[in-house]
Amino acid sequence: MAKLIYVTNVSLDGYIEDEHGRFDWTPPDDEWLAFITDLVRPMGTYLYGRRLYESMALWETDPALAAHSKLTADFADVWQAADKVVYSTTLDATSTARTRLETSFDAASVRAMKASATSDLTIGGAHLAAQAFQAGLIDECHLMIYPILVGGGKPGLPSGTRLGLELLSNRRFSNGVAYLHYGIST
Repeated sequence: MAKLIYVTNVSLDGYIEDEHGRFDWTPPDDEWLAFITDLVRPMGTYLYGRRLYESMALWETDPALAAHSKLTADFADVWQAADKVVYSTTLDATSTARTRLETSFDAASVRAMKASATSDLTIGGAHLAAQAFQAGLIDECHLMIYPILVGGGKPGLPSGTRLGLELLSNRRFSNGVAYLHYGIST
């Protein structure tokens, strides 16, 4: 069975965006971009909430983004090669290939995806991930912790959910970002 893996950037105080919905404090540098590209390269499907999907869709809809460097082109290629499932009640259509739109999160459907997938899946978007955590679907967390306090905003991890975690690996980047890779303890 494939794993469902939560990958997210968070501030040191645990937020994925600040009180104004901004995440401009997470600019990727070359070291980080190479790492994240290799991390998601083997993933076959990305599950996204609407806002994260709209941010990530630029890797397909804005060719200038990929044209910045070989690293950005590689990430764009990896992103475009994966299947995407977008959960949204407000989108009528998606702007990228290999993308399916779902109006609501269904735990049984995600379980079936995990059971039939030939490669792991990622999930992104705090609200969507919180639903998957609460349904017991998340197998691993990959947190990129940025050395900044934003003081409030959208939490990267769900409240009201208690889970044991096992540290599987970690890394420190030259820009001060700490990468923590956790397995969900059963």
